Amino acid sequence: MLEKEIIAWFKKNQRDLPWRKSDAWGVMVSEFMLQQTPVNRVLPIYETWMKRWPTAAALAKASPADVIKAWGRLGYPRRALRLHECAKEITSSHNGKIPNTEAELRKLPGIGEYTAAAIVAFAFAQRSLVLDINIRRLFARLFDGVETPKPSASREEKSKYEALIPERNPHIWAAATMELGAVICTSQSPKCGTCPVAHSCRWRSLDYPKSDLVKRRQSWHGTDRQCRGTIVQALRENEILTKDQIKQLWDVPSQLEKALITLLDDGLIEVRGKNKFSLPR
Repeated sequence: MLEKEIIAWFKKNQRDLPWRKSDAWGVMVSEFMLQQTPVNRVLPIYETWMKRWPTAAALAKASPADVIKAWGRLGYPRRALRLHECAKEITSSHNGKIPNTEAELRKLPGIGEYTAAAIVAFAFAQRSLVLDINIRRLFARLFDGVETPKPSASREEKSKYEALIPERNPHIWAAATMELGAVICTSQSPKCGTCPVAHSCRWRSLDYPKSDLVKRRQSWHGTDRQCRGTIVQALRENEILTKDQIKQLWDVPSQLEKALITLLDDGLIEVRGKNKFSLPR
């Protein structure tokens, strides 16, 4: 019964997202971009990216610098390099076609358990266990009566939720539960009044008990991530910067030195001559 109610709600209320009308490559690009990044930030970058590189083969020919520049301010730019590496691997080893099994997908750079399952479901309409935070939060409230799921899914949780996947159109179930968690059963201020399965929600029946889990708030200001991001952004805007110029970007010398070292290690910047830096060529 829950399956019918959730899918019926989804068919009437799903957002018009471009990757839902795309091919397997478009789905893969969206999954890389959506990792730890909200839809509204991804949309403009995704649209531009797909016009510029509509296939894996097209992206494979790009330079790492162009890829990092096009990634813009989505954050975690290592994802851009992993996607670039994926494109090259797909072009050289898979004749430009996206693998359609989780096992093959997980051999590609930057693709883990969740991303492989999502691509199998959304690109190939096949059965897979798609468990992002939106789905896990929805199920934790609906079935377990708790506000927030544990940080990572246990074997028991995976087994329990895998049993819920319908035989028919399993990819629609994955999309529908994800959408319901993302737009209705939200982390803060869930819209229970418009939820199609509120009548079956255990968390609601228990009068919304607060979670014992401490919610981690992502910090940005003054962090190593911000320092790294500041350097990368400056190199997007300038082909080459000297170390003295980079020093003007950040007021904590030790943090800046650490950022330069880790950016070099991650392949996000490179040395160009004595004490000069650029995006990778």
